[in-house]
Amino acid sequence: MVIPVHDVNPARRTPLVTYALIAANILVFLSTPGTAGSVAGENALAQLCQLHAFLDHYAVVPRELIHHQLPGAVPTGEVAVGAQGPGCVIGPPGYDKSPVLSVFTAMFLHGGWLHLLGNMLFLLIFGNNIEDRMGHVRYLLFYVVCGYAASYGFALLNAGSTEPLIGASGAIAGVLGAYLVLYPKVRVWVLVPFLVFLPLRLPAWLVLGFWFVLQAVYSDGEGVSDAGTVAYAAHIVGFLAGMLLAWPLKPGTPPPPEPRGLLFGRRARPHTW
Repeated sequence: MVIPVHDVNPARRTPLVTYALIAANILVFLSTPGTAGSVAGENALAQLCQLHAFLDHYAVVPRELIHHQLPGAVPTGEVAVGAQGPGCVIGPPGYDKSPVLSVFTAMFLHGGWLHLLGNMLFLLIFGNNIEDRMGHVRYLLFYVVCGYAASYGFALLNAGSTEPLIGASGAIAGVLGAYLVLYPKVRVWVLVPFLVFLPLRLPAWLVLGFWFVLQAVYSDGEGVSDAGTVAYAAHIVGFLAGMLLAWPLKPGTPPPPEPRGLLFGRRARPHTW
């Protein structure tokens, strides 16, 4: 997988919505019980029970979303000792959960630092130009719609699943799809792992097209060990939704500036970050 670090495509206005989304995701992650992936220490079980209760409340569950079948018993966040030892207490939910609203709240939840930072990196690099092209309000609506499309698409394909679905990946995949439609020839600086990380400047259609192909391959469980825990199908649906929504804007999108300098060397290095 290539790691994008910068695109040669300056924006005309400050991406306020993109910055606000990044800040919101980080704040929610830091306030998540156990910081969603760093459960450890003497209170590990208590943190884990609180995390399960938090996710059951705010994450998307495909069966709830498609069939509106809310569970009668969920983790309460408390710990008790039973016949088989200590464990999480299960009881009636103390809240009224809206499966439709949970799609929105789940967009700000992440399973760990790598999950969060990877998503925010892609959003930072590619989101500013999409926000610049669409405007602040339309961009925010676009982001949310792509997130909903990704969650519903995944839920339809896994209608009986009770595993929570979290992350901004579906919405950000929509941003990537829109970028591919609007700015396919923009040069993107990436790090390619080959013994060491090699910096290369590649066209966006190659970087994002390769990313999409990987999601399709991984969704079939090929070449990856975590295919059952990562919602690759949601990435695909979000990406396609972003492409479709951005397509009407393509005729009026001004071309990006032509990159100057050689592919390698000082003149080819990006000047702004």
